Amino acid sequence: MPIARPHADACPGALRTHDAADGSLARVRVPGGAVSSAQLGVLGAAARELGRDVIELTSRGNAQLRGVRDPAALAARLEAAGLLPSPSHERVRNIVASPLGGRGPRGVLVTDPLVTALDRALCANPRLAGLPGRFLFALDDGTGDAAGLDADLTYAPDGLHIAGTRVSLPAGDAVALLVAAAEGFLDVRGDAWRVAEVPDGARLIAGRLGASAEEPGAPPEPRPPHAGVVRQRDGLVALEVVPPLGRMSGAQAEALAGVSGSVRITPWRSAVLRDLASGEAGEVAAVLAEAGFAVDAASPWVGVTACTGSPGCAKSRGDVLGAARRWVAGLERAPETPVHWTGCERHCGTPRGPVVLRTAESAENG
Repeated sequence: MPIARPHADACPGALRTHDAADGSLARVRVPGGAVSSAQLGVLGAAARELGRDVIELTSRGNAQLRGVRDPAALAARLEAAGLLPSPSHERVRNIVASPLGGRGPRGVLVTDPLVTALDRALCANPRLAGLPGRFLFALDDGTGDAAGLDADLTYAPDGLHIAGTRVSLPAGDAVALLVAAAEGFLDVRGDAWRVAEVPDGARLIAGRLGASAEEPGAPPEPRPPHAGVVRQRDGLVALEVVPPLGRMSGAQAEALAGVSGSVRITPWRSAVLRDLASGEAGEVAAVLAEAGFAVDAASPWVGVTACTGSPGCAKSRGDVLGAARRWVAGLERAPETPVHWTGCERHCGTPRGPVVLRTAESAENG
C-alpha cells in the first residue's frame, strides 16, 4: 500500500527555515559538498553576524546555520555567493559524491563534472522541484564511499542503482538517467519521501526507464571516519580534517577558506582539501590544527558525533554537546567504534554502520 502522510515534507532549506528551540535553522545545500573558499568565507561571516556562530556539517555533506536572526539577509548573501542558484529547487539539490572525485586509489569515475551537470539539470527541470527534501542522489567514483550512503539514486562505474538495486541498462548519459529515474519516482511515489518507501519501487522506476531491476546485492560497507593525509593517484595528496562534533565556528570556516581554493564537505562531517603537495599538506594541517580541527586519525575527536541537544532542541533531555566534549576530554585517542551522542530516543544524526550510542542523561548518571 502507498504511504499516506498526515503532513507535507518539512525538510528545512535556506529559504524555508526550521523553527528550532534556539532560533531559525537554515540548511544550505552544497551539491557534492563542493564549496569555494569565497563561499566558505560567506558562510563563516553569516554564521557569526546573523546567527549563533555555529555551522553544522550534515550527514549529506551540507551546511546548517543555527539561530539565524534575519533569514532574508542570509538568503541575500547566499544568492550573491552563488549558493542559491534556484529558489524553487533549493531543497531538492541533495547530491552527495565521493570527496576525492576519482583521484583516490580506487577512483575510476571523475565525478566533479557530473555533480555540476546534475545540479544544473535538476534546477532546469520544473517538475523536479516537486521532489521531497529527503530524496538523495549519489555519485560514486568507484571507491564505494558514496554508494554506501543509502541514496535513492546512485550512479557508479557499473551504472545506475535505485535504492541499492542495480538497473540493467546500457552505458549512457549518467545525468539523463538520474533525471529520468527521478521523474519515474514522482510517477509512483504517492506520498512517499524515499524510493524505499514505495512498494517494489526500484522495479517500478526501472520499468519506466525501459529496464529491469537486478536482485539486490550486499550493500557497500559504510566508510569509517578518517582524518589525515590521503594519497592521490597523481602523486599529490588530499587532507581530511574533522571539526569537533561536526561543528565549526565562523572563524574556523574562514580558516578553512584561507588555506585552499575549494573544500569538499563530506557526509562524514569532515572537510577534504584536495590536490596538495606533500609538504604543503603538513603546513596546512598545522594551521588547521591551531584553528581547532582534528588533522590525524588518532585524534579523540575522530569518530565522535552528536545531535544538537539542549538548548537547541526542545526534545533533548540534556546538554549533549557538553557531555560529549567532557567524554572526549578523557580519551587519549580515537574510539575503536564510532560513538554518537544524543539527548533522546530519536537518536538524530546517527551515522551509518557500527556505532555506539550514548545519551547525555546516561553520562550524567555515570
